Amino acid sequence: MVSITRPRWWPRRAEKTAADSPARPRWRIVAAWVTTGLASLLVLFALVAPNRIGHLTPGEFVRIPVEALVGAALLLFLPPRARVVVAVLIGAALGVLTILKVVDMGFYRVLDRPFEPVGDWSLLGSAAEVVRLSVGRAGEVGAVVGAVALAAAVLALMALSVVRLSRLAVVHRTRTVRAVVALGLVWVLAAGLGLRLVPHVPLASDSAAALAYDRARQVRADLRDRREFGAKAAVDAFRDTPGEDLLTGLRGKDVILAFVESYGRVAIEDPAIAPGVNAVLDSAQRRLSAAGFAARSAFLTSPTAGGGSWLAHSTLLSGLWIHSQLLYRELLTTDRLTLDGAFKRAGWRTVGVMPGTSRPWPDGKFYEYDKLYIGPDLGYKGPTFNFSSIPDQYTLEAFQRLERANPKHPPLMAEIVLLSSHGPWAPLPKEVDWASVGDGSVFEGTRVSDGSPEDVLRDRATASAAYGHSIEYSLQTLLSYVERYGDDNLVLVFLGDHQPAPIVTGEGASRDVPVTIVARDPAVLAQISGWGWQDGLRPGTGAPVWRMDTFRDRFLTAFGQRAGSHP
Repeated sequence: MVSITRPRWWPRRAEKTAADSPARPRWRIVAAWVTTGLASLLVLFALVAPNRIGHLTPGEFVRIPVEALVGAALLLFLPPRARVVVAVLIGAALGVLTILKVVDMGFYRVLDRPFEPVGDWSLLGSAAEVVRLSVGRAGEVGAVVGAVALAAAVLALMALSVVRLSRLAVVHRTRTVRAVVALGLVWVLAAGLGLRLVPHVPLASDSAAALAYDRARQVRADLRDRREFGAKAAVDAFRDTPGEDLLTGLRGKDVILAFVESYGRVAIEDPAIAPGVNAVLDSAQRRLSAAGFAARSAFLTSPTAGGGSWLAHSTLLSGLWIHSQLLYRELLTTDRLTLDGAFKRAGWRTVGVMPGTSRPWPDGKFYEYDKLYIGPDLGYKGPTFNFSSIPDQYTLEAFQRLERANPKHPPLMAEIVLLSSHGPWAPLPKEVDWASVGDGSVFEGTRVSDGSPEDVLRDRATASAAYGHSIEYSLQTLLSYVERYGDDNLVLVFLGDHQPAPIVTGEGASRDVPVTIVARDPAVLAQISGWGWQDGLRPGTGAPVWRMDTFRDRFLTAFGQRAGSHP
């Protein structure tokens, strides 16, 4: 007979019997079962829950996670102390994975993309700022404290859950081993045959490992993009172009580049939104045509959606594809020639108008403005409206008063951000007579509301209606400005920065935004006749679609002279 010695760390009794323990009160037994059940559900959520709210259905949990089988097999055969340490580490990892999934849900809901670990941490501060501007300081503090407390609770509860389940697995070792072996065989069979108990949901799951791997690969890609970005930024056909050869076709013109917040393709094509928006554009088209203005329109593909407006601004102005916060920060360290910088080199006075910025903005130095106006510089004394405290009409009137009112002002290039169409799209200001705008006090009592911000975002229909009304207001205001203050020397380029959030567009929408150039001088639009853009203020479905980063070079080429061939 061969005697097999039991390892010292192997439990002497793999399973306890009822006789081994004193009788416990029924409530404690029930509490133990409930606690174990909750721990199992928490771990199951971490392993198989999707990272998009729209995919969060009961069917997603009818899956066998291979990570649970591997983890159970590992913990079963570790010595007690090591088992506890490893269980805590596994629980912490699952907690981080759960937090990542929840953050992904928020990013997909707002930006239609997942969280990018390398560059997106700074956006959490921007999110807090949006909360503050939308619902106040108390709401911001409450949201931050709640988020931190929730994250800490998830990490702690997940670790405790894995430790509890590992102890039960060891107590019931034989049953656990049988279950792991049986479920492992089922997993292999299901993976090989593609078995599904719920349509479109594979029974064999490796989603947790796949998500972790995907995020690690994203980190590597982001770091690679950052390493390569400097070389891309250095390739600039206009870097050394002298000012006298830049923008020769716009000499003497006041050029306004207006970004209309969230003005996306959905605004002019979605059946639930387009009728109102297109009515505003068509009416303005008739009035502007009568005043001698003409327009050409197309689409640009934005690098972002739902938010991150500065990524779109920097992409259009720099001619580089700035699709992440990481690349945006890298761009600011370069000497890349922007559209603003090109106008400044060519002799224009360059102005930035950022009504939503309430604090000093060091990023503005990169764009080489001669003058940057942030919110407090505009002198607004009226009521606040949704995210932006300043109505678009006041922003434009203040710009006119501060920069264009003097008939002897030098040629201007102004980049103006219009924010009344920023989510949550309620309440909205009402357009007033331009002569009565004053210090903005006139907007007191002019609120037009689709409900509170919370009400607006409760479903797609309500959000779409409020979004459409905000775009109508912003476009009506901007085009009314052209009617009132436009002349032969005004050239307006207006476009959306990105599509609105997926609650309006739905998942997987394009990232196209309308872009339009308006001018009274026919020579201006004649210079872009080769672009193939369509006549009028709104592009049709067959209008050209360019990537937003191509606009800078095409614009500088059309309106100026330069050496070299077009990229």
